[in-house]
Amino acid sequence: MLKQTPSQTVGPYFAYALTPQPYGRVGLGSGTMVDPDTRGERIRIEGRVFDGTGAPVVDAVIELWQANAAGRYRHPADTRDQLELDPHFTGFGRTGTDGQGLYWFDTVKPGALGDGQAPHVNVTVLARGMLSHAFTRLYFHDEAGANAEDALLQSVPADRRATLVARRAETAGGVAYRFDIHLQGDDETVFFDA
Repeated sequence: MLKQTPSQTVGPYFAYALTPQPYGRVGLGSGTMVDPDTRGERIRIEGRVFDGTGAPVVDAVIELWQANAAGRYRHPADTRDQLELDPHFTGFGRTGTDGQGLYWFDTVKPGALGDGQAPHVNVTVLARGMLSHAFTRLYFHDEAGANAEDALLQSVPADRRATLVARRAETAGGVAYRFDIHLQGDDETVFFDA
């Protein structure tokens, strides 16, 4: 007689199915969202994922969904034909955290959407022990004027907004934005319903 599969919140093949590259398989997304012909300012988004005690989460999966440098999403619902689509940019990336809870994405800085929203990146976090994935946004520190006009960001209490803003740094490899994600605790990142 077959025995019952051990119970797990997310399932025994979480990383293997969602981030299969370390296992020699091709995934739906990776941390590299650009190719040599992608238009726009190249940036790296990097950070660490922490649990409520401040320990790194070493097996989280981070997904990004963003507009291209012109401010347009590669999605049928984005019908703003006046904004150019970039055939070399899908706007989607997925990667897992490493042994120190670190993740990174090589992408382009998104353009403003033209509807009052500041340039931003949509972020989804999945991790062992979480029954549902968590949604947040990454805003850019050097877009202070646009951030001040963004209705969603302004709806967040002022003392919590910093958890949504990535800091720019000039590195040897180029421009990097640091965005740490805290799943719980005093520095918990602001998460949204969807």
